[in-house]
Amino acid sequence: MKKITLALAASVVFAAPAMAADIEAGKAKAAVCAACHGANGISAVPMYPNLAGQKEAYIAKQLKDFKAGTRKDPVMAPMAMPLTDEDIANLAAYFASLK
Repeated sequence: MKKITLALAASVVFAAPAMAADIEAGKAKAAVCAACHGANGISAVPMYPNLAGQKEAYIAKQLKDFKAGTRKDPVMAPMAMPLTDEDIANLAAYFASLK
């Protein structure tokens, strides 16, 4: 029974298609990010990091950590809180797509 359960769980995980991120949706959602991180992900203020060209997985992890509270920042935490997993994937894809 245990083998059947494991096989079924594995087939669900591996059979489920990965949802592709929507770069255009990320671009639209990133409008509020521009105030600190720049219109094209390049910040004009040294204290705010550039997001353009960062790795997609890195951006997604950081946003998830801000949202979960495992990474603390008084500015980013409230920005990340309302984001859905789809929003995070889209934002990460958008910023990773920039040069």
